[in-house]
Amino acid sequence: MDSETRKHEIHRSETGVIRHQPFRYGESLAGTALECYGPRSGPVDMLVFASIHGDESDTTVVLSHALRSISEAALRNPVVLCANPDGTVRGTRCNARGVDLNRNLPTANWSPETVLYRGHGGERQEIELGTGEYGGSEPETTALIALVERLQPRSVVSLHAPLACVEDPAEKPLARWIAAGVGLPMVPDVGYETPGSFGTWCVEQGIDIVTWELPPEPLPDLIASHVPVLQKLLTAEYPSEIA
Repeated sequence: MDSETRKHEIHRSETGVIRHQPFRYGESLAGTALECYGPRSGPVDMLVFASIHGDESDTTVVLSHALRSISEAALRNPVVLCANPDGTVRGTRCNARGVDLNRNLPTANWSPETVLYRGHGGERQEIELGTGEYGGSEPETTALIALVERLQPRSVVSLHAPLACVEDPAEKPLARWIAAGVGLPMVPDVGYETPGSFGTWCVEQGIDIVTWELPPEPLPDLIASHVPVLQKLLTAEYPSEIA
């Protein structure tokens, strides 16, 4: 790790808890606080968030590790560790109402039709989830939209798992920089339709969006290979052209 990033790190003995103070940007369906760390207003370079799918909690652990290992003064870009806390607690992809939050955004292609997904280790998309009564029907979705509007990020990085790729149809510098840093391939899409997704909503709003899919690796390996790049995103230690 370079010396510029190293000076922002706190001692490992102090990384057991999150010492940064979050602000509440909303509430989940079950009443759990939705929290964001870092700047409370924008514009900011980027917003980094994890676990819009509750069964991808390894994204929260890896992002938390990055956050916990840097000083509060060094945090430059806002962080949401878990956009779907009810699903994460339950171990489900969906929220507490059975809605796939990443198919609930009010986009031009939102659909009320049931969506199918594979599940971890599955070979076929055969598990059914709802998309909500209408686009933006879920409190977690509306809170995330309001947060983006409040922070005005130039870019958003959304952490997912376990497809092992960096998705950006435009192949912009930020996505290329992340892909090179973690050794993952760049892809134009994840290979299936995603109506009502957060990525589609960002494109419609004119916001650059990178979907970062962690590989299906043990957590120690993910932490070793992905946390250094996340630290640089959170502390804004990256080339000026990617901001």
